[in-house]
Amino acid sequence: MRVLVISQLAGFTVALAVVLVSHRAPPAAHYLIIAAAGGVAGLVGLGAFYHALAVGTMSIVAPISATGAAVPVIVGLATGEHPGTVRLVGILTAVAGVVLASREAGPGEAEVGATGPGEAEVGATRDRSRHQVPLALAAALGFGAFFVAMDRAAHGDVLWALLAARGADVPLLVGLALLTGTAISGRPRALVPLIAVGLLDVGANALYAWATTLGLLSVVAVLGSLYPVATVLLARGVLGERVRRVQELGIATVLAGVALIAAG
Repeated sequence: MRVLVISQLAGFTVALAVVLVSHRAPPAAHYLIIAAAGGVAGLVGLGAFYHALAVGTMSIVAPISATGAAVPVIVGLATGEHPGTVRLVGILTAVAGVVLASREAGPGEAEVGATGPGEAEVGATRDRSRHQVPLALAAALGFGAFFVAMDRAAHGDVLWALLAARGADVPLLVGLALLTGTAISGRPRALVPLIAVGLLDVGANALYAWATTLGLLSVVAVLGSLYPVATVLLARGVLGERVRRVQELGIATVLAGVALIAAG
């Protein structure tokens, strides 16, 4: 909760400052309403994703949540977008690659020689498995709805869309923090990484929103959903984590999908 509050507040502050400095007039009200709804949907998706990770297994949660890219693809195609056969194959290939790249080692992939789970542990695993899939699906729908809403709102104004989305999120998060008694203050040094997360997040959202005004939603949303690949590569390069074979296959599949999208 603390991470979400501080990072989202930092993003809101930057978006507000940029809008004020640029002296941009607000777009029509319906654009702001759509952006605010998208911000709430994205926040719900993020909350569901974190909860799913807390009660479930990443090898199941991450791939399911990554399928959120399918929502804007379906919406784009349903509203008359025609990415072409090559690009459509590339989109499907990239989404499949993201799912593979998101996979982590599951309970059934434990090291050889490890002691088998007891009856209580098996029961706990079954119990959490009943919750992780619905939560991961909720996260996918939340992320997908955010992508679609930002596409619509960005055609009014990109900066105001970002401000409206963050402006809807921050009061909700602060209210939840107060209700749960979550402390959001801390030493300045400890807050710097959280602020950096917020700045990177709002910057990425701005680039995505801008891209939707230049290209097809069905293409831009898929390209914007390739973040799990970057996460896997950074984990290997910065943290020294081992990239599993299925993840290597996923990264290669994503690159093949991107190549097809670019060629189309």
